[in-house]
Amino acid sequence: MITARQSRAARALLGWTQETLADKARTSLTALKRLESENGLEVYESTRDQVRRAFEAAGIVLLSTDKGEGVLLLHERDDRPAKR
Repeated sequence: MITARQSRAARALLGWTQETLADKARTSLTALKRLESENGLEVYESTRDQVRRAFEAAGIVLLSTDKGEGVLLLHERDDRPAKR
């Protein structure tokens, strides 16, 4: 499950506004603002899933362990040998 902090952090890594994410996740801006709110507002699980899928398509990995959660932005995959 994606948290409010993870969503804001992932957007920052990607340089996306809330409007951009709402468009890419095909959800309303109001629903996204509810998800990113720290006030514990209820959010449909389908909204969380759409946002998660949009982030994953952009290369974001959502991390969650017993010690905390975070996000990771994967570098574009490059099959060419590294230059030395």
